[in-house]
Amino acid sequence: MVAVNGRSLLTVSDLVGRHHRAIAAPGDVSCPSGAKTAVDAALTGMGGLDLLVCNVGGGDSVQPGKETPEEWQRVFALNLWSTTNVVEAARHALADGGGSVVCISSICGSTVVEGAPLTYSVAKAALHAYVRGIAATLASEGVRINAVALGNVIHEGSVWERRSIDDPEGVEALLREGVPVGRLGTPEEVAGLVAWLGSDRAGFATGSVWTFDGGQARQ
Repeated sequence: MVAVNGRSLLTVSDLVGRHHRAIAAPGDVSCPSGAKTAVDAALTGMGGLDLLVCNVGGGDSVQPGKETPEEWQRVFALNLWSTTNVVEAARHALADGGGSVVCISSICGSTVVEGAPLTYSVAKAALHAYVRGIAATLASEGVRINAVALGNVIHEGSVWERRSIDDPEGVEALLREGVPVGRLGTPEEVAGLVAWLGSDRAGFATGSVWTFDGGQARQ
C-alpha cells in the first residue's frame, strides 16, 4: 500500500481514487506541523512505514543576482525543509520497521548547471549535505537514507515535455552535446532505482547521492 502526500486532500484525491492500494496523506510538509499531519495519516492508514520517498521540490525561481530573502526561504522550504521535516516526523516509525528514505534531488546540487537558478542549486546542495550528514545518526536507529540526483527527466506536464514540443531541434542538440546517452530519462527508470535503494537488496547503501543523469554531470 502507498500513501500519497499533497498539500490538501483535493490535490491527491484523484490519484488516490485511481489506485485501490493508495491512501491520501495530506499535509504541507514544508512546515513541521504539516509533515506530522501527513505522516500520522499514512501511519493510520497503513499501520507502519517501510519506505519514505521525499519528492517535494521545484526549480522555478529568479535569475542569479535577483534573489530576495523571501525567495531564498520559499525555495529552501520547498526543496530542503520539506525533506528534513518529514524525515523527522517519520523517523521513529521507520526505525520500528527497519525502513529507509530516498530523497529525489538534482544534479544541480552536485555541479554547476548552466541556466539553473542559484536558489535551487544551493538548496539541493544543502539537501545532499543533509543526506550525507544524517546518515550515521539514522543508521544507529536502523534507518537508511540516500538521495537520487536526477538529470533531465521527461514526463507528462514536465518542462522537458513542453520543450520537446516547442523546440524539438533545440532539445535534440542539447542532448547530443551534453548528455552522453543522447536522450531524456523516464519516470519508470527513476522508480526502478528508488525501489532498489529502498529495498533490502541495497541494505549496504546509505548516506550516498546517486547520480542518475545519462552522464550529463561529468565534472
